[in-house]
Amino acid sequence: MESNEKGTSARTVQALNGRMGLWVSKSVKRAFDIAGSFFGLVLLSPLFLITAVHIRRDTPGPVYYRGPRAGRGGRVFQILKFRTMYETPESYSGHRITGQDDGRVTPVGEWLRRTKLNELPQLWNVLVGEMSFVGPRPEDPEIAAKWSEEVRGEIFSVRPGITSPASVIFRDEQKLLKHSSVMDDYFQSVLPEKLRLDQLYVRHHTLIGDLDVIFMTLIILLPGLRQSVVPETTLYSGAVYNFCRRYLSWFILDTLTAFIAVSVTGVLWRTAAPLDLGLEFAASIALGIALLFGIINTMLGLGNVPWRQAPAIHVVELAFSTSLVVGVAASVNQFWPNGHFLPFGMIVYSGMLSFFGFVIIRYRERLITGLATRWIQTRKQTSLIGEHVLVVGAGRCGKLATWLIENSDLAPAFSIAGIVDDDFFKQRYTINGYPVLGTTHDISALVEKKNIGLIVFAIRNLTPANKKRILAQCRDSQARLLMIPDLLTVLDEYLMKQIQEE
Repeated sequence: MESNEKGTSARTVQALNGRMGLWVSKSVKRAFDIAGSFFGLVLLSPLFLITAVHIRRDTPGPVYYRGPRAGRGGRVFQILKFRTMYETPESYSGHRITGQDDGRVTPVGEWLRRTKLNELPQLWNVLVGEMSFVGPRPEDPEIAAKWSEEVRGEIFSVRPGITSPASVIFRDEQKLLKHSSVMDDYFQSVLPEKLRLDQLYVRHHTLIGDLDVIFMTLIILLPGLRQSVVPETTLYSGAVYNFCRRYLSWFILDTLTAFIAVSVTGVLWRTAAPLDLGLEFAASIALGIALLFGIINTMLGLGNVPWRQAPAIHVVELAFSTSLVVGVAASVNQFWPNGHFLPFGMIVYSGMLSFFGFVIIRYRERLITGLATRWIQTRKQTSLIGEHVLVVGAGRCGKLATWLIENSDLAPAFSIAGIVDDDFFKQRYTINGYPVLGTTHDISALVEKKNIGLIVFAIRNLTPANKKRILAQCRDSQARLLMIPDLLTVLDEYLMKQIQEE
């Protein structure tokens, strides 16, 4: 059951991290909505008053329009806008969508729609929890009823928003729709693309990404930039998102990690040797060294590495940045005008502890998963659960074989008992998380001893005689045989063909 439990432990850790991150993200997003909408209503109240006066002077009728919209969970709420149409029966009985040259729109209403000021009263919808600053634009219930169940379930899983990537890209939607065929044009040309963009937002939205959408919404409202083309990527991972994710977040994490490392080193050092710096001066030194770590790591681009999938070789880059900071700190300490303020050994130990901290925060998921897996594997088990598998080969093909078994949809049905390989230097080692049980000469005995039901042949470079001998042992056993090198051969031949064609 080792492979099953290994995959299960990884999925459990990822699921817990995902649920915790989702809860925090929703809480922060809602707090941002409440604070932003409250202060927005207060600060914009003079603009609300001026707009209300213009609407009342322009045409008779109420200042605000309230209309039904489908919100989170499909619940209908009343959206609030500044009124932009004449207060006549035709305004309420006409098309649900407004097209170009729609005679129902008042002169002031046309200006409000063009500047998007008619949407400002929705700050109240945000404050009371019916909407958010960023989210799929709320649709008329009659139109939303025509969506597929899959689309409804996904888009209605979040609060609708005042703005969204779709509303930025289709900011001039009214000009795309002819009044004579407004509904046909909307359903055929606009709605499918808006739904696609809304689904992308729901799947990938983040608070930082929302800031990019808000920023781009404000930018395109400027008269000179309204006609600018906004790429989709800018709305889902724009300047704010990239800066915060790649630079600011890692700078803060690295600085905090280094500050803790230097502080802990100082406390431990003080227990063994005198270190009379004073609390304030010691804190200043720790903060200075920590900031140096954060700056150097940022300058070396260590925030641009996708650490969740990064190979272990990137640890060398962390070691280099740590060595560089230790060297700079030691030099400043040595040539300080009033004499050095820290022992050289303390600077080195601080660097070492900081390095370990950097490695842990970057590889934390794999470290936790690895520890959980090793704990599971070291438990005393009398038997494996599922069909027992023996992998023949501890090289590249063997690694591919174990990966395929662990990540297959049928993984719960198999358990890797171990590996055999003829390399004597690999004997008694654990490779890819599984023990090397012996050489290929032991296959028959291992099949009987370990109750093997499936042998995965994963050795590619063999002499014909050796290959014939090993395959004969596999076929003479009671286990079924699966050939992994056949898959690699097909892949290599395909890649070579593609290269030759180019």
